[in-house]
Amino acid sequence: MNHKYIEKTPEKIQHLFNLIAPHYDQNNDIISLFLHRFVKKSIVEAITEVTEQAKILDLCTGTGDIAALLKKRFPLSDITGADFSDEMLKVAKRKHKTINFVNADCLKLPFEDNSFDLVTISFGLRNTVSFDKALSEISRVLKPGGIFVHLDFGDANKHADRVFYELVKFIAELQGDDCYVYLLQSKNEFPPVEKLIELFARHGLKYEQRRDYIFGIISAQYCIKI
Repeated sequence: MNHKYIEKTPEKIQHLFNLIAPHYDQNNDIISLFLHRFVKKSIVEAITEVTEQAKILDLCTGTGDIAALLKKRFPLSDITGADFSDEMLKVAKRKHKTINFVNADCLKLPFEDNSFDLVTISFGLRNTVSFDKALSEISRVLKPGGIFVHLDFGDANKHADRVFYELVKFIAELQGDDCYVYLLQSKNEFPPVEKLIELFARHGLKYEQRRDYIFGIISAQYCIKI
């Protein structure tokens, strides 16, 4: 597999995800052996301290899987799914017609301060050019006492990590797609969970609990804005 460096600029990331959008869901099934569906459902079901009529923001929503699960979990809630990939949003809007999807960059969110009761972000923080800026924006739009849920790769054991690597390598070679080369690069460069928790705290997001899945390949952290 080609291991060339892929520059992480907003334009490059946007282009990569626009390219992958038509096959994104099926590739997630292959890479995770369909387990991502269980993981996402479990992560959403673990959210308890949110009112039925909450305002919820799902950042880096992609094709809208988390947003749809949130809508099912909190049917009376007002849910917005945000992403800066037009092609991802096209798929999301086609799949989930009752959810409001908007094109938005998580480094400059078009929402007022203290707007949301819950903010989630899945496999998205890693793609920003500034973790601090993204988390500052998340903290800004989240109400005091509101919940922040971050989902991404965790601290997997070496055997689970190797399986993941081989599955991603298979997808990359099958499709000749730089996006999956970048996925491996960004995974290796992303901070471990303990470092992320320290980063969250700098932006007023107090760590409450953590849930790990698939031998630590995926990890979710739950925080409260103080």
